[in-house]
Parts: sequence; C-alpha cells; structure tokens
Amino acid sequence: MHMKKIQILGTGCSKCKKLVENAEAAAKELGIEFEIEKVTGINEIMKFGVMVTPALAVDGEVKVVGKVPSPDEINQMLA
Repeated sequence: MHMKKIQILGTGCSKCKKLVENAEAAAKELGIEFEIEKVTGINEIMKFGVMVTPALAVDGEVKVVGKVPSPDEINQMLA
C-alpha cells in the first residue's frame, strides 16, 4: 500500500486550516500512511486548475473545491 499524498490548496484561511484538521482525522481513522502538504502559493494552486479555495487533492488529483468536506467524506476519497 502506497503512502497517500494529501494536498490542501489554500492561502491559509480558517477554512483551509479546518480542511487540514479534517484530512488528518480521516487519514488517521483509516490507519493509512499519509503525508499532508499545504499548497499556499497562488501560482501552484492555479496549476491544479483550482480557482476557489480551499481545495483538497489526493495523489495529485483534485477531489473537492471551495468547501470543507467532513472527515467521513474525506475517508471515502482516501479509501
């Protein structure tokens, strides 16, 4: 099983921080190996094609844009 790379795209707003918390909670609940990377540079965020933050990407694939999914919703994206 490979390590999941969870990327939080956002400039550090309160929603972005909540998304980091939810993503960590979800990954820990699943018991998977993961690495969380915060992508804060606007140019880096735009490379993902994301215009509205916060956004969540798993292994480089954007899963959610412009909202904060619950840990349960993130679980399904990681599973």
